[in-house]
Amino acid sequence: MNILVTGGAGYIGSVTVEQLIEAGHKVVVYDSLYKGHAESVHPAATFVQADLADKVAIAKALGDNKVEAVMHFAADSLVGESVQKPAKYFRNNVINTLNLLEAMQEAGVGRFVLSSTAAVYGEPESTPIKEDARLQPTNPYGESKLAIERFLPWYNGAYGLRWASLR
Repeated sequence: MNILVTGGAGYIGSVTVEQLIEAGHKVVVYDSLYKGHAESVHPAATFVQADLADKVAIAKALGDNKVEAVMHFAADSLVGESVQKPAKYFRNNVINTLNLLEAMQEAGVGRFVLSSTAAVYGEPESTPIKEDARLQPTNPYGESKLAIERFLPWYNGAYGLRWASLR
């Protein structure tokens, strides 16, 4: 399968890319290198250095590589910073994910995996946290990820997007 991995030059993304390549998938790493590192990009992966704010670059990466699925790891993820700069988190996490989903829909890419966070639970009532625990983020980072999770079912209903969210 041809899979585009956003944030594929970051820690979690690069480990995922390695596993996907070892499993025989063709992988496209899409990363701005804002936080990622070029040396972390697997040599067998196709590398696209671009920002998710760039809808044209996203569409080109999806089309040129005949992408069939997207795994989305690119995000700002510092809880403290999110409290100080909430607009940055909503723009980079939510708006850029909408850019990605729009480009996917236009390109006919119907599979999506979101790297979410336990921050969507806020202060959990018990641990380990069960997936059906109350969702009550206490910071903009968690809220931005929850916002994305909440609109994915709408994309399923409107466009048939098959999705999973990893917490």
